[in-house]
Amino acid sequence: MILRNVAFLLLFIISDTGFSQPVEKWDLKKCVDYAWLNNINIRQSILQKEMTKLDWQQSKSAQQPSANFNTNFVYSAGRNQDPTTFDLTTIGYLNNNHTLQASVDLFNWFSKKNTIAMRDYNMQAAIEGVEKAKNDLALNIAVAYLQILLAREQENLAKVKIEQTQSQLESTRKQVAAGKLPELNAVNLEAALSSDSSSLITAQTSAQQFLLQMKSLLNLDAAQQFDVVTPPVSLIPVENLADMQPEVVYQLAINSMPQQKMDELNIKSALKSVAVAKAAFYPTISLFGSLGAGFNNKSKEIKSVTPLNLPIGTVTVGATQYNVFPNTPFNSYEFGKIGYFDQLNQNFRQSIGIGISIPIANGGALKTNWQRSKLNVKQAELEKEKNSFTLKQDIYKAYYDAVAAVQQFNANKKSVSSSQVAYEYALKRYEVGLISTYDLITTQTTLQQAKSQLLYAQYDYVFKLKLLEFYKGQGLKL
Repeated sequence: MILRNVAFLLLFIISDTGFSQPVEKWDLKKCVDYAWLNNINIRQSILQKEMTKLDWQQSKSAQQPSANFNTNFVYSAGRNQDPTTFDLTTIGYLNNNHTLQASVDLFNWFSKKNTIAMRDYNMQAAIEGVEKAKNDLALNIAVAYLQILLAREQENLAKVKIEQTQSQLESTRKQVAAGKLPELNAVNLEAALSSDSSSLITAQTSAQQFLLQMKSLLNLDAAQQFDVVTPPVSLIPVENLADMQPEVVYQLAINSMPQQKMDELNIKSALKSVAVAKAAFYPTISLFGSLGAGFNNKSKEIKSVTPLNLPIGTVTVGATQYNVFPNTPFNSYEFGKIGYFDQLNQNFRQSIGIGISIPIANGGALKTNWQRSKLNVKQAELEKEKNSFTLKQDIYKAYYDAVAAVQQFNANKKSVSSSQVAYEYALKRYEVGLISTYDLITTQTTLQQAKSQLLYAQYDYVFKLKLLEFYKGQGLKL
């Protein structure tokens, strides 16, 4: 019963992929290229870069004169000043004013110039930030890729072990039927076969988990069909370890890695920020001017003048009465409303001037900003020192790990060779009944563990060398 269940399970595991649709397999380069276009962290870093670019463009535009046009419609009542004639009036009226104002800084102690330079460095640092995000993502993808390859190799080992155990079980069954071996030997092999099947499922599950991790890095839907090219680890090209001396690799990395470039740019930006903060202590000289015009619906103008020579009284001379006329005639005026555009023309006004803004007292804000900007420089320098230290530590660690991995790999090759010989001798002795099933399974398990350790050491060595190649500026390739 156990044998039938195990056989059915094996048939399902091994043939499951045979009925599925073929899936396009991606190599490392395609994974990295796709992730650079679709990974959310990369897209966010690109947006951040665009924001710093907008800040830089705005600071350049700030050098240009500023101009504003204002207009309003106002109804006024009660005692107030007519905005067009500036006379006091108590008559309600509707007025419309237009004002165009412009100003430009003549000298501000290079505040705007240093602001442009500061934001230019920020933009360059953001560009390097995008490259750093890409590098970090590429490393994570390479790790996930190698983990998939290792899991697939362990899966293949598990399948080979199942085939061996299955073959042994069939041979044992025949000997049990012939009365040469006890039934217990077959039962022990069935239990071993069940355990081997569980190991295969574990290896397949690990491979699927690493594939899911890769999908997350690529921003692929978890349900999407996806697989990777699985080249044998022995065919993955690696540089000679002797050419990866850590100090040489570090000197190359310190001048080429995006993080180190970004740190340099952040320091330059912080220094310009100090200059901007210091300029705020000094006066700002600016040129300003304005144009304006207004309209009042109650404004009137003389439309016509009629001279009148009317008597201003009478005088009696003797018995005769005479009218008295003025020396000059009186003028009679006819008033009418002034047109809208006529009023704008009549009320047109201009002004121009030079202004000086001198900071005197501001609650210590300017001094605090200046001191804070100097501390930001020190902070940027410490950040650069920390990142350089971390980079050197990572490179040296990768180198010594690679040395240890190759030594472990060589030791494991001898272990696999010895375990293989031991297993072959144990198998022959088992076939003639000189050792128990337990001893055979123990020897087989020892061989399996040695092969797994050999694979792990080999992949660990490959990854550490790939990491050193990456720091050396050779990119990532499998």
